[in-house]
Amino acid sequence: MPNALLDVAKLFLKLGFTAFGGPAAHIAMMQDEVVNKRKWLNEQEFLDLIGATNLIPGPNSTEMAIHIGKKRAGWPGLMIAGLCFIIPAVMITYIFAWMYKLYGHLPEMQPYIYGIKPAIIAIILSAVYPLAKRSLKSISLVIIGLLVLIASLSGIYEIYLMFGAGFFAVIFSDFVPGSTDRFHTKIVLPILQIPGSLMMTISNMKLFWTFIKIGSILYGSGYVLFAFLDTELVSTGLLSRQTLIDAIAVGQFTPGPVFSSVTFIGYQMNGWSGAMVATIGIFLPAFVFVALLDPLLKKMRSSARLSIFLDAVNVASVAIILSVCLSMGQEIMTDWRTLFIALISLFITFGYRKINSIWVVLGGSILGYLLMLV
Repeated sequence: MPNALLDVAKLFLKLGFTAFGGPAAHIAMMQDEVVNKRKWLNEQEFLDLIGATNLIPGPNSTEMAIHIGKKRAGWPGLMIAGLCFIIPAVMITYIFAWMYKLYGHLPEMQPYIYGIKPAIIAIILSAVYPLAKRSLKSISLVIIGLLVLIASLSGIYEIYLMFGAGFFAVIFSDFVPGSTDRFHTKIVLPILQIPGSLMMTISNMKLFWTFIKIGSILYGSGYVLFAFLDTELVSTGLLSRQTLIDAIAVGQFTPGPVFSSVTFIGYQMNGWSGAMVATIGIFLPAFVFVALLDPLLKKMRSSARLSIFLDAVNVASVAIILSVCLSMGQEIMTDWRTLFIALISLFITFGYRKINSIWVVLGGSILGYLLMLV
């Protein structure tokens, strides 16, 4: 177990410092590391984690890290994986928050991220391909996947698509002979305590409960997070819209979970203690939800109906990741340079699968910077 725990810590610290591009890209990098390279999970197990994670609120890539840590090194692994993935992003965001408070603006990062985005699209596609092959087990699942892809591209909220795909598959499975079974479980919610020294002030308590509420009910991407923040903080006059926009920018060009943007916001509102309570508040529900969900996964697979449900959710998850990738491509590939970087990255990710995705990201960044000089 100590060796497994160390392996988990090393992997997620590395990803915490190098995983750019949002949840879909993070999950693609995790898939490459834990399925292809380390063989900690097979493709079906990884798919099941993606599907299950998409059914609960919170930051998907962080919850995937927490799940993988639990599978690899038990309950200590659950905590270590989550913290190691989150802390690097929070530290980097904290530095930007301090600079922003001191100087009133952010450094110019556009030349460095210009080439990263098309490279990330290639990484996502190379990861989705084997998962899609594994998840499309039948004609009915192919049809469900296509319907979800079309619906996702049309802008339908992803949680409706997840549950809709699952229930659709279960309902239509009733036309196929088979047995039904009973599924029940018992969950005990642990008592969680927040260090009292961080909760001393009324403003920090208000900040904490605002973010724990958002972390407990938010489904979807980081962009949905910002819509919540606009409602909770900007509309109530607690934060300026410009600061929120700058927080969005920080979340986009720093590695790790996009939710680390709340560290930036917390710091602007109440200094280092505000950054701490905001960060704890937004990420704490993810640990709780994964701890509650993990014991259910094996039972879901052993239940005929819930296995059908999970298969459909897995297909829907892959379709939604592909939809995100297509939408990103439409926004990002606006000239010959970005198209060239994307094609080169696709060639590398599909042709040389043993190459670590961080080299593709780094190569895309350097190539993008050089092409901008042309």
